[in-house]
This record gives sequence, C-alpha cells and structure tokens, in this order.
Amino acid sequence: MFEFSQLRCFVAVAEELHFHRAAARLNMTQPPLSRQIQQLERQLGLVLLLRGSRAVRLTPAGEAFLRDARRLLQAAENATQQARRVAQGQRGQITIGFTASSGYGVLPRLVGVARAHLPEIELSLREMVSQDQVAALQAGQVDLALLRPQPLIAGLRTALVQREALRLALPRGHRLAEAAEVEIPALVGEALITFPPIEGRYFHDLILGLFRQAGVVPTRLQFISQTHSILALVGAGLGIAVVPQAAEKLRQAEVVLRPLAGPGIPAAELMLAWREGADNPACEALLEVLRQDWTQLSPA
Repeated sequence: MFEFSQLRCFVAVAEELHFHRAAARLNMTQPPLSRQIQQLERQLGLVLLLRGSRAVRLTPAGEAFLRDARRLLQAAENATQQARRVAQGQRGQITIGFTASSGYGVLPRLVGVARAHLPEIELSLREMVSQDQVAALQAGQVDLALLRPQPLIAGLRTALVQREALRLALPRGHRLAEAAEVEIPALVGEALITFPPIEGRYFHDLILGLFRQAGVVPTRLQFISQTHSILALVGAGLGIAVVPQAAEKLRQAEVVLRPLAGPGIPAAELMLAWREGADNPACEALLEVLRQDWTQLSPA
C-alpha cells in the first residue's frame, strides 16, 4: 500500500499543479518528488496526473483520490495531535473516588479546577467509603481518592486537602437545640447514631474517642455509614450524632447543628490520595494543577 509521505507529495503537486513549486513547498528537490508520485501511481495501478511540458493536470481518478488523500492526511494529523495531548496529560480520563461528605464541598472545587485548567479531560466520579477507595486505588480502579486519613499504605501518596470542624446534630426541639455550643459531658444519657467501625472507621474512632475522653457512655449506639442517613435518623428523634461541618449543606429541616466546645475537640481531616508512579498522564497533569491552585496541597 501507499505511504503517507507519498500522499503528501501527491497532494502538494495536485494543489500546486506544478512539480517545481510542489517540491519547494515540501522542501525537497524535484526528482525524488517525481519518483514518489510514480511509485504511488504504480501501487494504485492508476494514472493520477497528466504531465505536460508546461502544466500538470489531474485525471478524474486523481481528482477523486485527492479528496480522500486530504482526509487521510488530516486524520493522521488529528490522530498524532490527539496522542500528543494524551501523552502530555491534556486529554484523557481520570476516575476519582470520593466520600459522600467530600461531595458537599471539596469535590465540586476539585472538579471546577479540573474543568478550568484541563477542559479536555473526562472525569468519572465514584462515591465510596474510604476503606473501599484504598482498595480501588491499589487495584487501579480509581486514579485519585478523596478519603479520610488511613494507616500508611505502601505505594500510595496522600496530601491533606481540608480540615473541618465537627458539629453536634440534634433533633429540633431537643433540650440542647438552642445552645450556642455544646460540650460532650452534656450528652450523658443520649443515644448516639454514628459511623460503623469498619466502613466508617475514621469517624467511628474519632467520635467515640471524644466520648471516652469525656467519660460519657451513650445509652445506645446505632451505626450508619452515610452522613445524610445519620441526619435523617436524628431528625426522626432516634438519637444525636457528631458529623463533619459539611453536613450543614444538607439542610435537614428537623435537625439542628451546633458547634462542639471543650478541650481536645479535633478537626476532621480529608486527604487526597493517589498511586505512586501511576502511568496516567492526565492524573499527573491534574495533580500538578492542584499543587498550584491549592497552596495547602502538600504530600503527607
């Protein structure tokens, strides 16, 4: 079959209708240009050009072939450019895992940064708990993960992206609902709705640690994985809860959120995690953009 170099030579001659001008346009001499056209015609078994002493004309077959030759050359150029953009991280796909609560603030910001700086990258979003995100990262099923702090895992890099305060969720009409802030010891005798010890290990340990530190034992524990479901149960009067501040954006009508007071109240941390040495150029490009846009984004 013919080669793209032969197509380029043919298109130049067909457009210039002059071998000397076509050779100058291609930055080559006329003899090798003539040989390229002759080889193309032999391979096709067609006469594409009628050569006169002063002029060159396209045959009907040449005119038809010119249209397709231009399309082939343009397709090859487009393919080359697209491949370069993918290799440079300007095009491609990034799969991002995220916790439900990160979807209330940090995730939209990350998506906004990606769209502003890398508009040709396609983002695929997958909501999952932090533990599942770690497994998905290791398996190559996600490229980036917005998750709660996890034990140090070989092959994964993390960076802190947010610290947020904790809030006490109370049913509207609760005895503490009008308090400006609440200390943990005031929660003696309350039923606690909180995150489970496996799927929600980070918040489970953080919240129950606060209660143990204050010497408060809930009268009943109920474990729910997602913040919006926890708030729904609080609103139904089944207990109280401690949730991240991002829960304020859920606006549950039957729930009030109050700041926690007292010594040793920690902030909830959210991390961005990725595989070390991952081979997705788009992911590397987004990480570089995030490092520049989020000044607090530094490896942990």
